[in-house]
Amino acid sequence: MMQSPFSAEENKSMTIKKPIAVLGGGSFGTAVANLLASNQHSVRLWMRDAQQAQAINDNRQNPRYLKGVTVLEGVVAVTDLAAALAECDLIFVALPSTALRSVLTPYAEALRDKMLVSTTKGIEAQTFLLMSQILEDIAPLARVGVLSGPNLAREVAAHALTASVVASEDEDLCRTVQAVLHGPTFRVYASRDRFGVELGGALKNVYAIIAGMAAAMGMGENTKSMLITRALAEMTRFAVKLGANPMTFLGLAGVGDLIVTCTSPKSRNYQVGFALGEGLSLDEAVERLGEVAEGVNTLKVLRAKSQELDVYMPLVAGLHAILFEGRTLEQIIGGLMTGEPKTDVDFISIDGF
Repeated sequence: MMQSPFSAEENKSMTIKKPIAVLGGGSFGTAVANLLASNQHSVRLWMRDAQQAQAINDNRQNPRYLKGVTVLEGVVAVTDLAAALAECDLIFVALPSTALRSVLTPYAEALRDKMLVSTTKGIEAQTFLLMSQILEDIAPLARVGVLSGPNLAREVAAHALTASVVASEDEDLCRTVQAVLHGPTFRVYASRDRFGVELGGALKNVYAIIAGMAAAMGMGENTKSMLITRALAEMTRFAVKLGANPMTFLGLAGVGDLIVTCTSPKSRNYQVGFALGEGLSLDEAVERLGEVAEGVNTLKVLRAKSQELDVYMPLVAGLHAILFEGRTLEQIIGGLMTGEPKTDVDFISIDGF
């Protein structure tokens, strides 16, 4: 990852005259829409729910997903997806991983030549494709990138100092995203390792569930630190097996995102884990959250893929055993402590890649 391959003057010179679309009216989609509007861009926030859209336009609030945050006047909530796509060249995709393909496939031709930036951190169950890969599958002539990093929606909306990563092989797309999102409280770095950046964002959600469980059960700070650092080694080991650059995982989209997701009660996956640690069932924990926790979906496909690739992932195997095989967190941590000792940092090859 690099700070930016583009100069400040290049970024300042870029202007977006057309409206910018954000697809998905959840917490992060709303936060991104507000961020764009705060930078004086006109935004089309698409959602399926007509009542939710009307409430945003009338009351400037999204109480279901981002209660208490004022939606800026530059954001117009819409329900006509075809019209939004026709009007905009830059499109941020903040749809749940399970809905992205079904929502966008009917509009494949309308996505031709558009800049599509995925903000969804998930993996498709049937194909093990990341969200940007699904976008390429749907619209092979679109220009695709991802936005990922330690970006809790409520803090972005509250203008807490935040940094993120835009990753794409398309340098002009990276420059454009940096230009429209950069502001006094939000900084965007660039990377060409789209696969690594996106994979890190998907994998960390699984470990946030474990961290939430540990917090609810009163486990110590040493334990939390152990879980986070072993999670980093584990997810990087898996990513390198698939061809990602391990150095990406030492940046914002790797360890940065992992830390915030595994330590903040504002993290949706952490909240699900905390509820599980309090004794709720998985269904009850997800129902309490009221939103999609991508880590639950990712866990199942990650467990199967790690077995297929023969990658050592004891935390993934352990969480799967807790959620679907009746094991307890104490048993899983006990297994970590009694298993064969491994090396500490074992995911970077001898050639330094």
